[in-house]
Amino acid sequence: MKKLFYYASVVAMAMTMTAGLTSCSDDDGNGADQGELTEKELMMKDITTQYVNYVIYPTYADLATETGELYDMLVEAKEKFKADAASLTQAEVDAICAKFLQARQSWEESEAFLFGAATNFGIDPHIDTWPLDLDGLVTELGNSEKIAMLDNGDEGIAYAGNKMGQELLGFHGIEFILFRDGANRTVESLRANETDPAFTDKGVQVSGREELIYAAAVAGDLRDRCWQLEVAWNENAPEAHITRVADECELPYTVEGNNYTYGKNMLEATNIGSTYATWRTVMTTILVAGCSNIAAEVSGQKIGQAYTGADPSYIESPYSKKSFTDFKDNIISIENSLYGGVEASRNEDNSLMAYLKKYNPTQATALEAALEASFTALDACIASGVAFVDAPQAAHVKTAMDAIAALDEELNKAADWIAVN
Repeated sequence: MKKLFYYASVVAMAMTMTAGLTSCSDDDGNGADQGELTEKELMMKDITTQYVNYVIYPTYADLATETGELYDMLVEAKEKFKADAASLTQAEVDAICAKFLQARQSWEESEAFLFGAATNFGIDPHIDTWPLDLDGLVTELGNSEKIAMLDNGDEGIAYAGNKMGQELLGFHGIEFILFRDGANRTVESLRANETDPAFTDKGVQVSGREELIYAAAVAGDLRDRCWQLEVAWNENAPEAHITRVADECELPYTVEGNNYTYGKNMLEATNIGSTYATWRTVMTTILVAGCSNIAAEVSGQKIGQAYTGADPSYIESPYSKKSFTDFKDNIISIENSLYGGVEASRNEDNSLMAYLKKYNPTQATALEAALEASFTALDACIASGVAFVDAPQAAHVKTAMDAIAALDEELNKAADWIAVN
């Protein structure tokens, strides 16, 4: 299961910074109370505007679109299969697999900003817990009454989201249905009985009918939670998404205490109502609760748990064998956060890296080098052609783990410097 203790510590750290940084220097503090913003504060404000509008908003918009499309495709495949199993084609299965990986990429590229809605509303563990509870899945798929409940439109989605444990939900439950041994599932295997030992050892027979019913319901819940992320951050999210989240699902989506979206709460930093007392708090939140959080998780948990043998089963994306790709997308989320936007709409002039290059070029150089070393190490893991699940203790795995740990260290050094300078 995905570990959550680190998230709690970084969120607590961010809150401590919010309360305690108001007197760190003569150019810190509440611009509204102390007159004109200083040069550094003005740059931090511009960095925040760029970050919210060109990192968070487009990433969550892509994720919302892609998970919506994934759900629609799975529902269509389910209905075709139920009517006539022979009518579902391999091309259609392959298209669903491709859409899954596209949505998965957007999610992994959002993990440098798990602070806020993803953590506060429990969305991260709800949609991205591993390892999958295969024994629980056998119970669900082998029970005709539970299958009937899952195969009931919005009621089925609600049943999945509210009654099934998080070890059966989200990306990894769907991944098990769509991928095996690093390859797209064959339509022939969907037409036959499930052959995974978790099923056969218990004499439970299920086919693609039950599996697609389950995958479609879980994909609906995944879509709803990703729409919740989009709506929670962006008050200008599509109206249909807001209606689904707020009215139909009745999911929370605003900041406790001020009813702002998380985007507005950050953009309104230093103003009455925002939980961010200073612009420095925003910068350190991005660096610590955001970027450092995921760097530490990738190095110490996503890689470290299996590499060290502490938990050999703690392998993300074992069925698609995309672990290294997941890790690289996590580092891309850090890159986007540091450089002022996703690649297609980046403005490095209004970025944390530009701030460091201007005011602390030595730290900027060290951070850039650590980021590049992390990419180089992960590219080597991918180029090896050996999936993480097949060789979690390979030498190239250790190189990547250490490089990302070094990146985490540099991120914290940058945050520490910004907090007091």
